[in-house]
Amino acid sequence: MKDFIIPDRDFGTPAAKSKVMVTLTIDGFDVTVPEGTSIMRAAAEAGISVPKLCATDSVDAFGSCRLCLVEIEGRSGTPASCTTPVAAGLKVSTQNDRLKKLRRGVMELYISDHPLDCLTCSANGDCELQDMAGAVGLRDVRYEAVETHFRAKNTSGEDNPHWVPKDDSNPYFTYDPAKCIVCSRCVRACEEVQGTFALTIEGRGFDSRVSFGAKTDTALTSDCVSCGACVQACPTATLQENSIIDIGTPERSVITTCAYCGVGCSFKAEMRGDELVRMVPYKHGKANRGHSCVKGRFAYGYATHKDRILKPMIREAITDPWREVSWGEAMEFAANRMRGIQEQYGRQSVGVITSSRCTNEEAYLVQKLTRAVFLNNNTDTCARVCHSPTGYGLGQTFGTSAGTQDFDSVEETDVVIVIGANPVNGHPVFASRLRKRLRQGAKLIVIDPRRTEMVEGPHYKACHHLALKPGTNVAIVSAMAHVIVTEGLMDEAFIRARCDWDAFQDYAEFIAAPHHAPEAVELLTGVPAAEVRAAARLFAKGGNGAIYYGLGVTEHSQGSTTVIAIANLAMLTGNIGRPGVGVNPLRGQNNVQGSCDMGSFPHELPGYRHVKLDDARAVFERVWGVQIDNEPGLRIPNMLDAAVEGTFKGLYCQGEDILQSDPDTKHVAAGLAAMDCVIVHDLFLNETANYAHVFFPGSTFLEKDGTFTNAERRINRVRKVMAPKQGYADWEVTQLFANAMLAKTGGATWGYTHPSHIMDEIALTTPSFAGVSYERLETLGSVQWPCNEANPEGTPLMHVDGFVRGKGRFIRTEYVATDEKTGPRFPLLLTTGRILSQYNVGAQTRRTANVIWHAEDVLEVHPHDAEVRGIRDGDWVRLASRSGETTLRAEITDKVSPGVVYTTFHHPETQANVITTDFSDWATNCPEYKVTAVQVSPSNGPSEWQEDYAGQAALARRILPAAE
Repeated sequence: MKDFIIPDRDFGTPAAKSKVMVTLTIDGFDVTVPEGTSIMRAAAEAGISVPKLCATDSVDAFGSCRLCLVEIEGRSGTPASCTTPVAAGLKVSTQNDRLKKLRRGVMELYISDHPLDCLTCSANGDCELQDMAGAVGLRDVRYEAVETHFRAKNTSGEDNPHWVPKDDSNPYFTYDPAKCIVCSRCVRACEEVQGTFALTIEGRGFDSRVSFGAKTDTALTSDCVSCGACVQACPTATLQENSIIDIGTPERSVITTCAYCGVGCSFKAEMRGDELVRMVPYKHGKANRGHSCVKGRFAYGYATHKDRILKPMIREAITDPWREVSWGEAMEFAANRMRGIQEQYGRQSVGVITSSRCTNEEAYLVQKLTRAVFLNNNTDTCARVCHSPTGYGLGQTFGTSAGTQDFDSVEETDVVIVIGANPVNGHPVFASRLRKRLRQGAKLIVIDPRRTEMVEGPHYKACHHLALKPGTNVAIVSAMAHVIVTEGLMDEAFIRARCDWDAFQDYAEFIAAPHHAPEAVELLTGVPAAEVRAAARLFAKGGNGAIYYGLGVTEHSQGSTTVIAIANLAMLTGNIGRPGVGVNPLRGQNNVQGSCDMGSFPHELPGYRHVKLDDARAVFERVWGVQIDNEPGLRIPNMLDAAVEGTFKGLYCQGEDILQSDPDTKHVAAGLAAMDCVIVHDLFLNETANYAHVFFPGSTFLEKDGTFTNAERRINRVRKVMAPKQGYADWEVTQLFANAMLAKTGGATWGYTHPSHIMDEIALTTPSFAGVSYERLETLGSVQWPCNEANPEGTPLMHVDGFVRGKGRFIRTEYVATDEKTGPRFPLLLTTGRILSQYNVGAQTRRTANVIWHAEDVLEVHPHDAEVRGIRDGDWVRLASRSGETTLRAEITDKVSPGVVYTTFHHPETQANVITTDFSDWATNCPEYKVTAVQVSPSNGPSEWQEDYAGQAALARRILPAAE
């Protein structure tokens, strides 16, 4: 197993961004560095290590430890090298007898108030205090401290008022104040890197200690979001991962990519043997720049959870218990079933669902399975269920269906629109970077029915929160465009140079019509016209303008129209093609972008080429050696409809839990129940597996090689950290099944021996991936597509000199109200979303300690709506729609507006999607999760449907004991 790692050296202070270079002399060596660089960093870049404790290159210099003292010729004193910038011609000495003596004296003071339990300390071998004591040559401590912070009792036997017990309230790390040296690195990391400001220094002088806020707060009850930045910054065992305390320090590291959200954070998986000790954010990761969130940093325990299925299983009927079998028997059973279905009902009677959680290579093989083995185009993915309007809308306007920027771009933005997204919960590492920019002075406009965590935070507040009525996105964005056009605020030079002028003229005439004015749509949206006008003017005149959006845009009946409206807004204001601007979809899952790129849609081959195009099919027919159907296949809702009708009978579902994640749960259940063979390929017996006949156990991201593509089009390597516990990586399972099917027909079998060979085929057939190879990814770390002959190192910014389609295209965006209407029976509107600690359907995060923060889904209800219904905080309530009903507990809050309720969908006990309808986007069938008319009323507990569902699930999950 190859361990891939770039030296992760700490240079002490952040790199300077100046292009002006300065030369100085350090210990006799000439060093040239950018202006603004600290002497400490300049020395480090020359290979000279200056002792340090309070300095680290992830936060700004602080200068408190006084260990990094240096001498500068011609200057008096011994300044701290971390806070002293370079200057031309300086002559610096980092080592002489005077400095050595001073540093030893400083270190003696630290050691005199620190427990000398190094041999049994969990940080032994991974402690900077220990390292620096050695670096300064400290051998004896002359001071015997009378008062200390590390003894519970004084020498007299009385209680020590300076001693504070350990805080082990957080499930992932422990805070031991006795070992704190008050370097403030954790406090600064919480402020500068994460932006939560949960930590502070309490007391003065000898009484100084790190505190989680109020005296009554613990790590768990404070504002801490468990991102791990403080733990990463701590130079001692004061803040330490529990896994290190339990297992010991790691021996080796493997660089891989997180398998949670679409940010695509790079991590060092630190190992002891084949046991994962901890996940540490990789500072060279270009998406996360050394930061992490609670999920990626700590919530990997699901990989070894007892619920995980490690043996293939089959059963004749879904009412039978599962029977464990060998891989060979499972493949034979599945292949016979699926081939028999096609022989009886035709080749269109089966299909596949690819996963946005699996690798690009695995998604590519699953869509190839249906096209080259089943010989149809019945392939779909949850990426269509969440973000297909992005593909359609940006494809129509810009010519390519992906975000325009890299995440670094946010550092140069001046005004940001966040619409239909809550990055603080859904994309927390990106949110930290965005909020840092807001604290530096960038302006923020939030368009969301809820007062999300994005609206206001420590040291920033949105200039405008447009709390619109769910379902009116098009009206609000068009109203902003109306203001920009009618007040002459558009960037005419950009439009003339970069866009189709005739299309703009038509759009301008359309959008200037009085019915698009903020005053005209105020009754529709519920947003005061003056607020809309002010927000539009701010975005048009505020400098570099960037738009970030999420599922609150796409999961509507007019999702595609809203994406087009957003693209229009960016083109109107000239905010495309340079750093700090752009249209940026925030992808929900780790490989939503990649599963789209890989051709997981029924009408598109890899690289977004329609199946009706003869030349596109010919590329794959030459490589695959089969004829590809030229008619688009079935989407998931079409598959389910056809199943109920009796014409669709077999499904291979990899890594998706459509029974929990797709809308109108009862319809999904009916479709699955009507099929003759449902193959579920997953880690756990999920909700969809209740209706399955075959279960292929899956592998986690820790057990496979491959690539993920994140929301910024960044292709990142996923590297195998440990062997698959069930024997095969997911791509190997798909290949085994394909070959079992091909054996029935005499077709040429697949012979991939490594995911790199699959990527080679992707590069051969897909223009935007033409330059991608594992060798290039190893060299560059990652690349952003398009990566080809014209862009061999990838494309961080799209549409720099021109749009992919040539001229940007303005398109009319008429507001059409959803068919889902409120009324006397269902007077409220339900919208849904996610929470920080949980992920999607919760299959992974519910099997970790993250449940301590979110043990169940709750329904947010405005105090007015709760009062008129007699509902109190924590009460059970019945949530009913035209589709179904469920029960859950109420949380009374003014985060939602009157008339709007909100819940998450992380727990199957709630099954929130039994409420959502089958309405969907007009262009892509993306479900309208965000607008459902509902009624809320008091309840005594679970509904009859929930009880029936729980009973059916228990019956469906029986596993026969293994044969002796």
